[in-house]
Amino acid sequence: MIGIPQAFAARYAQARAQFVGAAAVAGLALQPQVHPLCGPNGETLALDVVREGPLDAPRLLIVSSGCHGVEGLCGSGVQVFALQDGEWRAKARAQRVAVLYLHALNPYGFAHLRRVTHENVDLNRNFVDFSQPLPANPAYSALHPVLLPPEWPPSEANTQALLGLLNTHGLQALQAAITRGQYQHPDGLYFGGTAPTWSNRTLRSVLRREGARAERIAWVDLHTGLGPSGHGERIHAGRDEAQALARARRWWDGGGATPVTSTEDGSSTSAPLTGLMCNSAYDECPQAEVTALTLEFGTQPASAVLQALRADHWLHRHPEASPALAARVHAQMREAFYTDTDAWKGQVISQARQVLFQAVDGLCMA
Repeated sequence: MIGIPQAFAARYAQARAQFVGAAAVAGLALQPQVHPLCGPNGETLALDVVREGPLDAPRLLIVSSGCHGVEGLCGSGVQVFALQDGEWRAKARAQRVAVLYLHALNPYGFAHLRRVTHENVDLNRNFVDFSQPLPANPAYSALHPVLLPPEWPPSEANTQALLGLLNTHGLQALQAAITRGQYQHPDGLYFGGTAPTWSNRTLRSVLRREGARAERIAWVDLHTGLGPSGHGERIHAGRDEAQALARARRWWDGGGATPVTSTEDGSSTSAPLTGLMCNSAYDECPQAEVTALTLEFGTQPASAVLQALRADHWLHRHPEASPALAARVHAQMREAFYTDTDAWKGQVISQARQVLFQAVDGLCMA
C-alpha cells in the first residue's frame, strides 16, 4: 500500500494514471466515459467509473471527486488511497455494500485547473429543471461588473469598490449572492448554465446503470476551498427534508469539531445553493433512499479563494493574456483548492476515511 502523500498528484494526467493503476491492482474493472475534448497537453479526459460489488447490491456507496475540476486534486487522492486500503475494502465487502468510485466528474476543469466545465458552468449548480424558468439572482447581477473588471490584476478603484460592497452588505450576504448560483451571466462566477452539461448528462447515465437496483444509496462528494485549512466540514447534500438531515446526522455527526451542517439552517459555512449535483440521484434512482454528504476541506482564507476564482474567470474572458500572467493564475487556482503538504494530505485522508467507514455502517442501520 502506498503512503498518504503518494496517493495525491499535482496534475490531472498523473492523478488519472494513479487512479487507473490503483483500480487495476485492486482487480476492479475500469469504465471510462471519455470526454469530447482533450487536456492541455492533448491527453484523454474521462469520467472514470470503478465499481466494487455486484450490480444487484441493495446498498450502494458513491464516492465522487472533481465535480469542481481542480478540486479533484484532493478527491482523487482520497479515492486512490481508498482503493488500496485493505481494511476499508474488507469492511465494505463484509457488510455487503457496493462502492462506486466516480473519478473526475468534471475532467476538463480538473485538467485545465479550472473549477468549471468546458462550458464555463459550475457543475454543482447545473442540476435544475431547464424546462422551467431558471432561478434569478439579482444580487449577483449587481456584483458581476465589480467581480470581473476589465484588467487584471484589478485596479485600486476596483479593489475599493469590492471592499465597499463588503462593508455595506457584510461577508455573509456577499458570499450568498456570489456563490448561490446564477443563470444570467455565462461568463460569470458560479454560472449554472442554460442546459445540462456533458458532465451532467454523463453522470445521469452512470447513475441509471449503476444505481438501478439499489435500495439505499449513500453519496460522499469530495470538495475543497471552504473553511479552515485541513478541516473537513460535513455538509448535508441531500434534499431539504428533516428526515434526510436527521439520517445524515445519525450516520456522520461526530459532534464537537465534526458536526453535520446544513446550508438551509445556517449551520454551514456554505450559503444555500441552487442546482446541486446530488439531485440527480433522486431523479435517476427514484426507488432508492438517498443520503448525501459534501465533505469540504479548507485550504486558504475565503478572500484568497475568491480572488483566485476572479482571476481564473478574467483569464477565460481574456485569452490574449500573456503566458506569464496565465501561469500565475493557474498556480493561484491550484493553491486555492489544493494544499501540497504532507500534513494537509494526512488530515484529508484521516477525515475522509472516517466518513467512508461511517457511511458503510449507516447504510446497514435498520
